[in-house]
Amino acid sequence: MQKNVKRRNFIKTVATGSLGLGVMSSAYSFNILSQYPVQDKVRVAILGVNGRGSQHVQAFAKVPNAEIAYICDVDSRAVSSGLALAEKSGVTNKPQGISDFRRALDDKIVDAISIALPDHWHTPMALMALKAGKHIYVEKPGSHNPAEGELLAKATSSYGKIVQMGNQRRSWPRVQEAIAELHGGVIGNAYYARAWYTNTRQSIGYGKEVVVPKWLDFELWQGPAPRAAFKDNLIHYNWHWFWNWGTGEIVNNGVHFLDLARWGLNVDYAKKVYSSGGRYQFKDDWQTPDTQIASFDFDANKSILWEGRSCNRRGINEMGSGVSFHGENGTLELLDNSYKIYDNANKLIKSAEPTSNTVVDQRGAGFDMDIAHFTNFTNAITKGEKQISPYQEIVKSVMLCHLGNISYRTGRALDIDQSSGRILNDKAAMKLWGREYEKGWEPKL
Repeated sequence: MQKNVKRRNFIKTVATGSLGLGVMSSAYSFNILSQYPVQDKVRVAILGVNGRGSQHVQAFAKVPNAEIAYICDVDSRAVSSGLALAEKSGVTNKPQGISDFRRALDDKIVDAISIALPDHWHTPMALMALKAGKHIYVEKPGSHNPAEGELLAKATSSYGKIVQMGNQRRSWPRVQEAIAELHGGVIGNAYYARAWYTNTRQSIGYGKEVVVPKWLDFELWQGPAPRAAFKDNLIHYNWHWFWNWGTGEIVNNGVHFLDLARWGLNVDYAKKVYSSGGRYQFKDDWQTPDTQIASFDFDANKSILWEGRSCNRRGINEMGSGVSFHGENGTLELLDNSYKIYDNANKLIKSAEPTSNTVVDQRGAGFDMDIAHFTNFTNAITKGEKQISPYQEIVKSVMLCHLGNISYRTGRALDIDQSSGRILNDKAAMKLWGREYEKGWEPKL
């Protein structure tokens, strides 16, 4: 403890320039602070513990330099179950259970927030938290539309905080190994990637307007989204398929695999995007496509194809989701936390099985693969460790997904400014670049 106090005093003294060194540049001060971090443990508020948020609880419970300070949800039942899950997962410090996230933002003891809420909340909440001086871990996609992606990327740079997105595959050992193989030329020039995701989601039916349940603060759940009536088929997952709150399968799950495809091909913004598809399997309230193809063309003669089938599970290459890379000398198939390499005669030349510390589930990926990504986030805060997925980089992958949706909704190909990712010469398409907000909830820097 005495050592930590001395270190904090040293940082304070250096930062204020009272060691006789004069006024330092902000860049130099930042480097000093990143080498000698103030926090030894990151106190986290987990916002949203239905679904994916429960895994945030389990993951942070196992991260050595993290402490869960708050469990927050607008569903009072979820708060109770989240607190119980924290205790079951080994958390001993007794987090507070709250329904309004703003209480956590006001608490100076909270270092970071972890956002596992619907897409329409990601950027507005992250911006509020950055203003409150918090670091951010946000589930994919981090934004509801491209304008929000731009805004959060800018805020990440402006506020100087760690913002990490939940594209945890970038932290999986076999994925990192496979990408290194690609970049090392194992299949020569890799010029094409195919990404896919399949599922057997059922119909959501036609919702009925009903009285909001007593356990739900629906007003706060909607937050920045324009107001709509509560229906009995919306919460807690089907919001993904409504444009007012969600972004469809390509952004929900496609972002994981399009991110890996972009990383593997070593490309940034596309120059042309085209997407088609529809709601084919069922007739119901579902608004986004359940079947979607999206193609992305880049400079250097490279392209990516995305295929999403929400209601037909038959996979590709014997996997329900994955990415394959094709080049002048062969193919690399990246299948969750394993990969295979084939030559151009279709001969298997390498097969890398999942790493030994993986607890295999039905997808072939282990839950413990979350831990590396969450730990990288906390280590970036406490130790200055390099982020595996800084938001300014990952937002380029998210943009691909959003652009795929805009192309689908407009029914035409989009020409893209490769320096910014913005749509060129199409005012109608650019109307979908952002969105309308409920008055008083507009996200701002």
